[in-house]
Amino acid sequence: MDSLPPGAFDPAVGDPSDRTSDTASILGAASDRMAWRLAVDAAGVGAFVWDLVADDLRWDGRLIELFGLDEESFGGTIKDFNRLVHPDDLARVSDALQRAIDTCGDYHAEYRIVQPSGHVRWIEARGRAYGEHPGGQAVRLVGAAYDTTAVRDGEARIGRVLESMSSAFFQLDEDWRFTYVNSEAERLLGAGRADLFGQSIWEAFPAAVGSPFEEHYRGAAATGQPVSFEAFYPPPLDAWYEVRAWPSPEGLAVYFVDITSRREAQDALDRAARRLALLASVSESLTSTLDPTEGVSRLATHLVPEVGDWCLVTLVEDPHASDWRRGLRDVGWSHRDPALEETLRLYAAQRLRAMTDASYLARTIRDMTPVLMESDAAEQVAAVLVPGRARELLSELDPASAVIVPLRARGRTVGVVSVFRGAGRAAYTRDDVVLLEDIGSRAALALDNARLYASQRDVSEALQRSMLTEPPHTDELEIVTRYAPAGEAARIGGDWYDAFLQHRGPAGSSPDVVVVVGDVVGHDVEAAAAMGQVRGLLRGIAVHSGDAPAAILSGVDAVMESLRLETTATAVVARFEQVPGTRERVLVRWSHAGHPPALLVSADGEVTALADVTANDLLLGLDPATPRGERSTLLEPGATLFLYTDGLVERRGRDIDAGVRALAARLREIAPEAPELDVMCDLLLEEMIGDKPEDDVALLAVRLRGTQVL
Repeated sequence: MDSLPPGAFDPAVGDPSDRTSDTASILGAASDRMAWRLAVDAAGVGAFVWDLVADDLRWDGRLIELFGLDEESFGGTIKDFNRLVHPDDLARVSDALQRAIDTCGDYHAEYRIVQPSGHVRWIEARGRAYGEHPGGQAVRLVGAAYDTTAVRDGEARIGRVLESMSSAFFQLDEDWRFTYVNSEAERLLGAGRADLFGQSIWEAFPAAVGSPFEEHYRGAAATGQPVSFEAFYPPPLDAWYEVRAWPSPEGLAVYFVDITSRREAQDALDRAARRLALLASVSESLTSTLDPTEGVSRLATHLVPEVGDWCLVTLVEDPHASDWRRGLRDVGWSHRDPALEETLRLYAAQRLRAMTDASYLARTIRDMTPVLMESDAAEQVAAVLVPGRARELLSELDPASAVIVPLRARGRTVGVVSVFRGAGRAAYTRDDVVLLEDIGSRAALALDNARLYASQRDVSEALQRSMLTEPPHTDELEIVTRYAPAGEAARIGGDWYDAFLQHRGPAGSSPDVVVVVGDVVGHDVEAAAAMGQVRGLLRGIAVHSGDAPAAILSGVDAVMESLRLETTATAVVARFEQVPGTRERVLVRWSHAGHPPALLVSADGEVTALADVTANDLLLGLDPATPRGERSTLLEPGATLFLYTDGLVERRGRDIDAGVRALAARLREIAPEAPELDVMCDLLLEEMIGDKPEDDVALLAVRLRGTQVL
C-alpha cells in the first residue's frame, strides 16, 4: 500500500495537529501505524481525505486503484468523484455525505461506480466529518473504502435463486420490517415488494397478531431456534401455509408454501375414513341383533354427534295406509347435549300427532325421497306442526339445518331418519344426504330382514309348540318341561322332549306314563324336520305296541332303516309303572341310545346317574340289529327324575362327563332349597347355560308326588 497523501488522516496516529514532540510517543505511534497499514493492505482498504474548505480530495494509491484510475487521471475534486459514481446511486451518496458534513458525524454509503474501462464495481465507504474546534463547522471528511463487488455478486446469485424458488421467501429485520420479498411471496401474499419493504409484518398482516404465526415467529427470535409449523390465515388470504422460519442476527428468514389443496385433500380423506368407520359401526350394530326395533333405534346414537346434533328414528308399519300417521313410531332419539335429552324425548312423544299432511315426514314416506333443509329448519318444521306443545319443544331444540331420509327396502319405506344441526355447525349439504342415504339403505335392509326373520321365527315357534306338546296331567306324577334354543338365530332345532300315556294292561287299568328326551344330529329347520319324524315314530311305536323302553328304541331303529331316514339321533326313554302289591312305590324302567344318563334325585337330595346295562349304546339310525339294554329301579315318594339333552352339560372347554358331574353337584345343592319342580328347572337352565346357550337344550323332570301311586 502506498504512503498516505500529505495531510491525510492516519487512524493509528491520530490527527496531525494533536502530535507531540515526545520521541517515545512518536516511535509508539509509528509502530501502531505500521500495524494498521498492514491490516488495511490485507483487507484491500483505501483511504481518503476531503478538505471541505479547499475542495481538495486526496486518495491513497489503493483507493485510486479501486476506482480504475492513476495519479494523473484522478482530478482530486468532489466533482471528479461524482463523475465516477453510478448515476442511479449519486443522489443517495451525496445525501449521505451532506448529512455527515452538516452534523460533523459519520458517513456510510454503499454504491456502484463506473470505471473508465466501463466496468461497474460496488464500493462501501465509511468516514467521519471533523471541525477545527469541537462543535464547530466541519472542515474535512476523513474515511476509507473497499470493494464489495464479490459480496454483491454473491447476493445477486442468492437473489436469483430466491426468485426462482417455488417456495415463497421473505426476510424480516429485528424490528419485524420486510427487507426482502421474492416473487412467489408477492404472489401468495397478494402484495408487491415495493409496498411491503420497510413495513412491519404486524401492520401489513394484522390477522397474524395473536395467531400461530406471531407465536412461532417471536418464539424463534427469542430462542434463536428455527421453527416449522402449519397455520391458517383468514381472508383475504384464506389459505393454509406450511412455514419454516430461521432466526439470524439480521432478523428472521421465512420460507412458506400454500398447502391449502393438500389440507383439503387430507380433510377429504379424513372425512371419508370417518364415514367408512361410521358405516362399519352402523352395519355391525344393525346386524348384531335380530330385534327390528332395537336395531334401528341404535341408529340415533351412531349418528349423534358425528353427523348431527340430534336425531330421531321412526318406524313405518304401513307406508300405503290411507292415514300416513297410522303405524308410525319414534323408536330412537339422541341429543349431543344431555341437558336437552329430556326435551327431545318429550318432542318425540308429541310431534307425530302434531304434524299436518304437509309434513316433511309425510312427504318422505310418500315420495320415498330425502328432504334437505339447508337453513331455517326450525321455521320450516314449525310450519307443518299444529300450534301447541310440539312447537314449543321444537323452539327449545332450535335446529338450523336438517336432513330427512327414508329407509327404503324392497320397494317400500320401512322407516325414516331425521337428523338436525344447530347454528354452531356447518349446514347440511348434498354430500351429507348421500351419506345418510347410504346409511339408510343399510338400516332399511337390516330392518326388513329382521322383520322377515321375526315372521319366520313366529312360524318356527308355532311349529315347535305343535311338536313339543304339553305333558299329560296325572294326580300321581308332576311333569315339568323346558326348551331353550341355541341363541337368537335358532328358534327351533333337533332337541325334543315328549311325555304320553301308554295302555298295555286290560281295559280299565291305569295307563303307564312314558317320557322321552332326544336329540337329532344337526340344527335348524332340517334337524327340526328330522326330529319331528323320529319323535312321531317313537311315540307311535310306543303307544301302539305297549313295549318297554328298550323294545321301543329297537323298533325305532328298525323303522328308520325300513323308511331310509337319513338321520341319526340320541334318546332316553323312561316308563313309570305301578308295582303290583304296593301302593307307595313306583317302578321306573329306562333305556338309552347314545344319550347322557338321566339323573335321579331322591327326596333327601341324593343324586344317582341311571347308567345303561351295556356299553353298546349306539345312536338311533346306525344299526337296527344292535341290542338295546334296559334297567329299572323303584321310586320313593318325592323322588325326581331329570332327563336332558347334551346342551345342558356340554360347552366349550368342558366335556359331557364333566358337565354331568357339575349338574349332579348342583342338583344336590338346590334340591333341599327349591322343593318346587318349576323353580328347580329354571335354576338349572339359568346356572348351567346362562342367557345364550351354545346348543339347544331340552329338559324334562318327573316327580312322584306324596304317597300316591299309579
